[in-house]
Amino acid sequence: MKHPENTFLTAIRAGKKQLGLWVSLSDGYAAEVVAHAGYDWAMLDMEHAPSDMKSVLGQLQAFSGSDTTAMVRPDWNDAVKVKRLMDLGAPGLLFPMVQSPEEARAAVAACRYPPRGVRGVAGLNRANQFGRVEDYNTEVENQTAILIQLETRAAVENAAAFAEVEGIDGIFFGPADIAADMDHLGQTLHAEVWEVIRPAAKLLMDKGIPVGTLVTDPDFAAELLNEGFTFVACGTDVGLLAKGADALRAQVRDKISET
Repeated sequence: MKHPENTFLTAIRAGKKQLGLWVSLSDGYAAEVVAHAGYDWAMLDMEHAPSDMKSVLGQLQAFSGSDTTAMVRPDWNDAVKVKRLMDLGAPGLLFPMVQSPEEARAAVAACRYPPRGVRGVAGLNRANQFGRVEDYNTEVENQTAILIQLETRAAVENAAAFAEVEGIDGIFFGPADIAADMDHLGQTLHAEVWEVIRPAAKLLMDKGIPVGTLVTDPDFAAELLNEGFTFVACGTDVGLLAKGADALRAQVRDKISET
């Protein structure tokens, strides 16, 4: 058995636009509901969701029968956590709050076996189909998407330095935390926030680095993809459920007479 192709990674390397969905409900059954919706990629969130290794395993299993590449955002740039997620077969990782090229290099090292990294070696795990993937040790490095997240103004303004880190497959801008850092907490679409993000994104695009983000305004998500962003998530499963529940209640409530 050969290592499967990471279709998300192949696509962003070719500059093909990839539309994504954020997944925070921490449950395999809920993940299966959105797994076949046709998104190119999904991000299973461990940073701001009550997820653990067992729930992420269930989510990865739910997505395994779909055409959507389900990646994982660990809660921190932690080599021990990354080792376990790699063993679970996560085809990509998004490292939060990367502040320096040194931290970016540590993220890459956590995903690679020695001597090129520090990932611990396990013989039988879900990632290598319990020993059945013959070329796993040599091919996993080529098929794992390593993405870093810039979440402060200082990190964004230093974007050029991150572009020089070998092994980074894409750079993701976190507008919520960037907005907070710029004293615009809760205003992820504030003009000043995007006046900082857009030039940094353009610089990276010009260097051939795939650029991504998460925005929950569908028109703005499309606008960013049309501007040259390569991978953009346009919503969250939690947001869809909350807004759908609110809208349904309001729709029916408005039709109920008071007498």
